[in-house]
Amino acid sequence: MGQAIIEADGLVRTFGGARAVDGMSLALAPGEMVGLIGPNGAGKTTLFNLLAGTVRATAGTVRIAGTDVTREAPERRIARGVGRTFQIPRPFAEMTVLENVLTGAPSQSGERPLANFLRPGRVAAEERAALDRARGLLDFVTLSRLEDEPARVLSGGQRKLLELARVLMADPKAILLDEPAAGVNPTLLELVIDRIRTLNAEGRTVLLIEHNMDMVARLCSRVVVMAAGRRLAEGNPADVARDPAVIAAYLGDGA
Repeated sequence: MGQAIIEADGLVRTFGGARAVDGMSLALAPGEMVGLIGPNGAGKTTLFNLLAGTVRATAGTVRIAGTDVTREAPERRIARGVGRTFQIPRPFAEMTVLENVLTGAPSQSGERPLANFLRPGRVAAEERAALDRARGLLDFVTLSRLEDEPARVLSGGQRKLLELARVLMADPKAILLDEPAAGVNPTLLELVIDRIRTLNAEGRTVLLIEHNMDMVARLCSRVVVMAAGRRLAEGNPADVARDPAVIAAYLGDGA
């Protein structure tokens, strides 16, 4: 398995008196694809936020490739190779599709004013490279024909693909995907599944929150189930689906 690319140990996150995440531990090996499932309110997205750094842990630790990043900001975790998407994509509506992807480019020399005067050649070369990469990623998610259109014209499924392309601009080693199938029509869903499978085949680690159990079963060899902020079960999709505790959690109130 090798060293875990992402490792969470005893994560707790409280909001007021409620524990949205209550002692969760999780380890993802390089190149692994894991499904994170559970009823609404189980704490899945909060766990994602803790791993990505958009929410600080009340207790516990997060490590990326062995380095403690518990107190690091999201941009530092992206630089370390962990990207994430959101359940509801919010692109810059009036910017073009291509411009939206370019916002995901990592730090460039041209962002520093003096570099534009002192190293114009380097700035121009970096901008060309970013543009080439962005166009290649738009081709990967089949949005090339829309690169000059404002992002507001995209369907819900296309916005999911746009967000994936933006995240890939930073060339992450691990990607946290928050409900990539939500609001996606069946035809586009097959494309989403294919692209996720391709990214994983390239060696990227994937942690996937998803309610579409057929999609989870097709993509993931391991599934972790959360309920009430805690780990409820873990195993292959077929075994987890038959687990009485998992069935009870989905039929219950999902507290």
